[in-house]
Amino acid sequence: MEQNQRRLQMVQWDVFTSKQLEGNSLAVFPDARGISDLEMQSLAKEMNLSETTFILPRDRQTELERGVRVRIFTVEEELPFAGHPTLGTAFALRKSGEPEITLELNVGPVPVRFEDAEGQPSFGEMRQIDPAFGTIYDKKEVAEVTGLSIDDFDPELPIQSVSTGVKFTITPLRSLKTLQSLSLDLRRASDYLERRGDKFFYFVTRDTPAKATRLRARMIFYNGEDPATGSAAGCAAAWMVAHEVAQPDERVLIEQGLEIKRPSHILVRASRIDNRVVNVRVGGHAVEILRGEVFL
Repeated sequence: MEQNQRRLQMVQWDVFTSKQLEGNSLAVFPDARGISDLEMQSLAKEMNLSETTFILPRDRQTELERGVRVRIFTVEEELPFAGHPTLGTAFALRKSGEPEITLELNVGPVPVRFEDAEGQPSFGEMRQIDPAFGTIYDKKEVAEVTGLSIDDFDPELPIQSVSTGVKFTITPLRSLKTLQSLSLDLRRASDYLERRGDKFFYFVTRDTPAKATRLRARMIFYNGEDPATGSAAGCAAAWMVAHEVAQPDERVLIEQGLEIKRPSHILVRASRIDNRVVNVRVGGHAVEILRGEVFL
């Protein structure tokens, strides 16, 4: 190593799992002060994970008032919010059994509350911003751009865009078999959504082998397939309550990542006040898997 190179500490967590080598991997840089935007993007590309987070420590009073400043990058772009990076970074920051940590993200403050039970791994649950419901899509059009048939979609539920910080188009399929055999023309599908101001398809099905699982899900994007997508799961939680797939405040399980052998367990719930869905919460476990240094 050259004498004037910087040594950057990093840790990696597996998120939405309590077992190493499962869930969604996250790289966390605990002190990103002095790292430029370009370097953050390049480091995220180097990590080559779904996301990498950069913590920017501030004085204690500011962090108490506003939260711990965190930025989130994929291999291609900075995101205003993402679920598994928020949860994993909160676990990485937690010390001495703190009951809550607030992260200040580009979307605003996101609190993460922890639950601890004797003999059980710690459970963290973030509260996402209240959902914005968008376009209800024509199933024939979506079939054409995804290579599916109209009969592949769940006939009782809409394909709908929802955002709790990042837009996802919740796309309910009739059968687990269809979900497992997805073969997506990613560029065509992405172009279709982008022309309408939306971001990603989040495919789900109620056809689940395990009775405890409310939805099985897949999210395929420009960096491959995501083992767990907490931001999309929050959108799905709001969508489930809006369309009576889940009851208000009922905590239900979404499974994701099984098709790529990275099983993830995402627990979600949302409230309803009058005709509005609010208080979207997404939770799970996380486990540290490695520590290291990066030389720049």
